[in-house]
Amino acid sequence: MSIKLKVWGDYACFTRPELKVERYSYDVMTPGAAVGILEAIFWHPGLHYRIDKIHVLKPIQFTSIRRNEVKSRMASSGVKAAVKKEAFGDLYLNTKADIVQRAAMVLKDVGYVIEAHFDIGPEANGTDNPGKFQDILKRRAKKGQCYHQPYLGTREFPAGFALWEEGEIATPYDGQEKDLGIMLHHMEYTPRRLNEGAVVYDVEPVFFRAVLRDGILSPEEGGVLR
Repeated sequence: MSIKLKVWGDYACFTRPELKVERYSYDVMTPGAAVGILEAIFWHPGLHYRIDKIHVLKPIQFTSIRRNEVKSRMASSGVKAAVKKEAFGDLYLNTKADIVQRAAMVLKDVGYVIEAHFDIGPEANGTDNPGKFQDILKRRAKKGQCYHQPYLGTREFPAGFALWEEGEIATPYDGQEKDLGIMLHHMEYTPRRLNEGAVVYDVEPVFFRAVLRDGILSPEEGGVLR
């Protein structure tokens, strides 16, 4: 079962992970960001989205903006210690003291069509089936329903969305090929049980070689890199 979803927005930032301080966006939406938009519209534990193609509807344009961010991060070790001791008094970030203004290179006036299918996982129950999930997803997309506002890379850049029911998808890059380099595909979370029985997740980034052909990014075309 497949679906085509049109998404758009004034700005987008699909941050390159190799740049730590100043944000710099990829040229095109990442597959992980596309999955996040679909899950914002309809999520189920037994439903696993797979991105087949991302169609670029508008010319790729960058612009520089300045954004307020916090320079500190809350360490997971501090959170675990606070939970263990049941002492949460110091478990906070003082945004007034930690705020800093940083530049970001973001995309402007973006539009995409996400073409995806989904797999049914073992978490699904006996009454779940692909046709049921597809009908629910399409109905929610048509009505503009979502669990939370979808966004284009970062939460301050909300995404409009609508079910794509038209025919051919036109892009400004027909007949062109553009090598986008190595792009983040998704973050893979592998559960690991500790000696005391608690479960933690090992996080591993998964990349792929991104090539924009005729305005279409196909994440599964060349396999993934770990």
